[in-house]
This record gives sequence, structure tokens and C-alpha cells, in this order.
Amino acid sequence: MSDHRFLQLNAWLTRVFGAQLTASLISGDASFRRYFRVSHEGKNFIIMDSPPELIPVQPFIRLAAAYRNKGVNVPQVIESNVDEGFLILSDLGDVQLLSRLNNDNAEEYYSKALALLDSIAAVQDNGEDQLPLYDSVFVHRELEIFSEWLIKHHLNLTLDEDIQKMLNKSFAILVANVQEQPKVGMHRDYHSRNLMLTPDINGDEQLSVIDFQDAVIGPVTYDAVSLLRDCYVRWPDNLVNKLMEQHYNHQRQTRLIDQDTSLETYQRWFDLMGLQRHIKAAGIFARLNYRDNKPAYMADIPMTLAYICDISSRYPELQLFSQWVANTLVPAFEDTL
Repeated sequence: MSDHRFLQLNAWLTRVFGAQLTASLISGDASFRRYFRVSHEGKNFIIMDSPPELIPVQPFIRLAAAYRNKGVNVPQVIESNVDEGFLILSDLGDVQLLSRLNNDNAEEYYSKALALLDSIAAVQDNGEDQLPLYDSVFVHRELEIFSEWLIKHHLNLTLDEDIQKMLNKSFAILVANVQEQPKVGMHRDYHSRNLMLTPDINGDEQLSVIDFQDAVIGPVTYDAVSLLRDCYVRWPDNLVNKLMEQHYNHQRQTRLIDQDTSLETYQRWFDLMGLQRHIKAAGIFARLNYRDNKPAYMADIPMTLAYICDISSRYPELQLFSQWVANTLVPAFEDTL
């Protein structure tokens, strides 16, 4: 690998460690960041390469400190080069929660992951500034990704006036659902690929959290539904509903939601929040393919469309939207495979 940033990175690592190291690419995420692993004196480190003109590293540094202060195990920032956009992080290993999940252990692992949300909810600033608000403007912007990149760019569909009105009305319902909910600190990408299984100081297994740098203040159900209705794996409704209800009861006990919030109300918040997230995700997966040359994410769109059809069909006010997705979008997408 000989690109300009990689040469910059290697030069910086040589200065920091006092030795020439070999940085091995381990992944790029769904952004412009890249991650490498290096070894020095028998210890592994993760190197983040984040072009400063695209994704500055300061939010990651500040939020890492804020999360650690609340007891959430996240990568430790060992050394930083803010100007060039490089970080040396502690290595949390390669074991994603997703790789360990099965029908026998899913409830236990998800219960532990839900328990971490109390601490994440408490992070509402980065030590200097309040986190951005996940407000109606933010939500509309995310929903437009679906319209722009999946409907128009990938499927090349032109919407007539009636369909556009239906879509606008459906999106307005989802925006209103966001506005109705209590607001907490929100990870915004809390799922099984961003939870790592790592040993604690006693050698016991613990959950560690990555990819938290886009945290905001937003709806109380967002991270829970992001976890339980993961874009990359689907669990039976009986398990999801059991875990959702347990989390609902816990949030009432901890006063994150009012005592008089009914389970029916919470279920609606949860369902529509997950629906909005899957609509956004389907658009982002298409954008990653066309804009960022990351075609692998296209394979995740069918599951998001299945979630969208299923959940929207449960609400009378979203029946037309559900039918349109099932009868128009899904066949159109299948024709592109």
C-alpha cells in the first residue's frame, strides 16, 4: 500500500514508536476512515486514519473520554496527531458480538448490551460542548438519503404526485414520533458489529463499544431498537418484544421515561423509530455503493426492506407506505440483482 496518507501515517508511527513498523489494514468502516493494526514490543495497537478535512478526530477523542468517564469500555486514545488525522488506540481485538450470537445466548448478550445504555444515555456532552440534537431537521435529512440514493439513484424511479404525497405523509409520522419521545444521550449506531467482546482486568468477558463518534442527543428508544432490530441480523419477534419490554420496565424504574408511559406507547415509539432507522440505512447502503465505492453494503438492503414492510404494515396510518414498498420497491430492487 503506497498511497500518500499511508506514507504519512508510517512516518508518524516511526516518530512515535522510534521504530519502523508494519501497519496492516484491518478495515474501513462506512465512512472515510481506515483502521490498521501494528505490533510493538509484543503489544498490539489500532491506528485510525481519518482525513481531517473530511472527518476530524477531535470528536472521537472527546467522546472517548466522556464515555470512559461514565464507565463504558471504549478504545483508549494513546497518542494523537490531530493535524494529520491519525490516532493510536488500544486494541479491543477482532471478536464482534455478531460473531458470537446464536439462539441459545442471544437473550443473555442482548440483556448485557441493553444494560450499557444507561451509561450511554448519560453522555450528553463531550466535555466541552453539548452533543448535537437529533431533531426534525436531522431526521428529514436522513430520510432524504433513502429518496435520493435508493429510490432515485439505484432504482431510477420517478414518483408521481400521489406517491410523493404518501411518502411525505409517512415521513411526517416518523418525524413526529421522534419529537414525542424523551431525549437522552444516543450512540446512533449501536448494534452487534459495533460491540466487541474483550477481556476485563480479571480476564472475564465484557462488552466494549466502538464507532461512537457520531453520538447525539435523541429519542430514548433509538439505541435499543438499533440493537434489537439490527440491520445485519434478525431475531424472532417474541425475543425482541421480551427484551424491549424488559428495557421499557427498566427505563420506567430509572425515570428515563415517565411512570405513566404505557407499554403500548413505548412499543409504538420503538417500532416507528426502528422503521425510520431502516429507511435511512437502506439509503445509506445505496450511497456507500455509488458514492464511496463500497458495494458490499448492497447485500444488506434486502433485510432492511423486509423490516420496513413488516413494521409499517402493523400501523394503519402506514398501510399505503407498506404496500408501496412491498409491491413497488422490493420487486424493483430484486430486478437489479
